[in-house]
Amino acid sequence: MRRTFFFLLLTCWSVMLSARQKPVVVAYVVSSQQSVSDPTLMTHINYAFGRVNETFDGVIVDNPENLHKIVSQKKQNPKLRVSLSIGGWGAGRFSEMAADEKLRESFAKDCRRVVDEFGLDGIDIDWEFPTVDWANISCRPDDTENYTLMMRDIRKAIGKKKDLTLATMGSAQYIDFPAILPYITFVNIMAYDMNRVPLHHSALHKSSINTGFSCEDAIDTHLNKGIPANKLVLGMPFYGHGTAMYADYVTFPDARPLDNSIEEKWDEEACVPYLVDSEGNVVLCFDNVRSITLKCKYIKERKIRGGMYWHFHYDNATHDLGRTVAKEILGHK
Repeated sequence: MRRTFFFLLLTCWSVMLSARQKPVVVAYVVSSQQSVSDPTLMTHINYAFGRVNETFDGVIVDNPENLHKIVSQKKQNPKLRVSLSIGGWGAGRFSEMAADEKLRESFAKDCRRVVDEFGLDGIDIDWEFPTVDWANISCRPDDTENYTLMMRDIRKAIGKKKDLTLATMGSAQYIDFPAILPYITFVNIMAYDMNRVPLHHSALHKSSINTGFSCEDAIDTHLNKGIPANKLVLGMPFYGHGTAMYADYVTFPDARPLDNSIEEKWDEEACVPYLVDSEGNVVLCFDNVRSITLKCKYIKERKIRGGMYWHFHYDNATHDLGRTVAKEILGHK
């Protein structure tokens, strides 16, 4: 009886806490760009990237002058929170740093230095991915355990009021989520690059065309790993993947038919657009305003914390995708 009462009390408290938390929109901004045109379109900016230094005990910030410019945009949006995202595809040295107690603690303290020096609101960890060497970086079997220790040490160094977030693959592998929950603010699911043409790389749902992993699968998998809904943020791509006719990566403005032989279609089940050639072969999978709108509505339907996108400058000149996210999740007019 006592256990049942405690469980109900904990559930009610979680619901109340979730209700008080405002939704988030996280925009990744790359270091080559000096600013964003409208900092009111998001609640958080993750500046990409910082890296583990060559001695495994500190942080290198790419184009630090640009990070200062991003932080200065808080004058236009005082509620904006800016974090340094450390890592990214092909960024190594995490494994060596996290495996050594002294190096790990020095790295965590340097995260605090960077937060103070640039006036940041937090740190985002984008270690892709512990225990595997897909990006030709070093790894070891105990990376998952050491990842937890790293997050613990960073949280201790930066304090309770700063954000500590992470980027994670759609399948929620290689990280011990229950172990890191006490230390993190929320999880950014990279619900893209999950498949390649002819499959959609970021389909909202499975379909007859898309039999691979979907955004819905990514959310369910993370929830099943023990992450509460109010700590989950769904990532959305502002780019597509194509065949040789296009390119592997195609930004939103370029995701259009090249000529009259290319036709745009819509997958009603997967809720994403795609392009086919004259023979019906899929040549490009991407997102547009319609699919991003449906993903944002799904975010609210599933009652998760919010949405994230990679990245702000992959949008078109009028920021149609970014404005759609702000409208649907933040209620912008």
